[in-house]
Amino acid sequence: MLLRFGVTNHLSLRDRQELSLVASSLDDASAGLIACTHVPGHRLLPAIVIYGTNASGKSNLIDAMRWTRLAIRSSHSGGEPNAPIPRLPFMLEAACKLAPTQIEIDFVVNNVRYHYGFESTDEAFVAEWLYSFPHDKRQVLFEREQMKFRFGRNLKGRNQVISELTRPNSLFLSAAAQNRHEELSIVQKFFQSIQTDAEQSSGSFGLADRLAGKDQDDRIIQFLSAAGTGIVGYQVNEQEFDERSQKLQEGIRSLIETQFGMPLKEAAIPQKKRSIKLAHKNKSDENVYLEFKRESMGTQRLMVLLVSVFRALDDGTPLIVDELDASLHTHACELLFELFASKKTNPNGAQLIATTHDTNLLFSKHLRRDQVWFTEKDREGATHLYPLTEFRTRKSDDLARGYLQGRYGAIPFAGRATDLTVGI
Repeated sequence: MLLRFGVTNHLSLRDRQELSLVASSLDDASAGLIACTHVPGHRLLPAIVIYGTNASGKSNLIDAMRWTRLAIRSSHSGGEPNAPIPRLPFMLEAACKLAPTQIEIDFVVNNVRYHYGFESTDEAFVAEWLYSFPHDKRQVLFEREQMKFRFGRNLKGRNQVISELTRPNSLFLSAAAQNRHEELSIVQKFFQSIQTDAEQSSGSFGLADRLAGKDQDDRIIQFLSAAGTGIVGYQVNEQEFDERSQKLQEGIRSLIETQFGMPLKEAAIPQKKRSIKLAHKNKSDENVYLEFKRESMGTQRLMVLLVSVFRALDDGTPLIVDELDASLHTHACELLFELFASKKTNPNGAQLIATTHDTNLLFSKHLRRDQVWFTEKDREGATHLYPLTEFRTRKSDDLARGYLQGRYGAIPFAGRATDLTVGI
């Protein structure tokens, strides 16, 4: 479970900004909150929704989360020895180009709270640390300053050997997982389990796999029916790859195995091409099957998104989605929040972090006031992230109206379109 995410000097996030999933003491509905003994009040939020005008920095926060996950996952296995680190510092201030980017994360794995962080320049990870909190007492697992490492007595394993394998441009946590460090691999797997919308399968390929075989998931169709898409069923078609496609698959397998230095399981590379058709009822109450590409863009995006949603709900892991409302109706978005807010559909503590412009969601009974956050840029182009709870509100307030009237900031200056000069 994710508790907090902090970032400094990434894109427009110049100064340290922190997103917290720890529930406040508000007396809003609490049925969907996630129990967690490691935080004040012992409750976590199942979802966060972030509002802000275009270019206010919402997507930059999501990008920071994606980059963090990628660095932890593959900075050691996927990077070249002398390659620069692909960070993106704040570019509107000269000093920030040289200053490090800092990431800090608090999370819980196997009922143990951890605090992990690192600092990165263009050339190297100049600091890295990991602390655990068994029985709420801090233990140092490791600390790194440049290429000097200090290990706590409670971190068992080949720590010194792995530190010697760690490059300046790779994280020790990434190197440890690559070398099968038992305890640190558990921590790295938490970050690997975080899903982002950028990694969702395009088209119907991943969806067809999810609806067939051992991953069969009829909940996707049930959700689509509840969302009013008219879809009532599906069929999955399979066919062998042609010779050219088989060679391409073999090439992909070889490339991945070479890049990550380990053999892939047979199931990791599809052996057959799968496609789906979706059933709609005609006036005679008969099923008519249409190809996936004939569905609306909104339905296609929702179906692909649902693959990640139900995987997160099953595994109890975080899901990060930028522009949740893109091509989706308010009702469909609200149903997604309902999935995360219900103990019945979210028994394992999955969490959804999403950006949106859809103010209708502020009326949702599935969102507490402490689940609403905003981004706003100052005159220097730096993003500020802050929660609705910074303002005095009541449960009965019309939050959507208040937001659009500018009571909470995070809206654009409204100029007049008629004042624009039209070129001749």
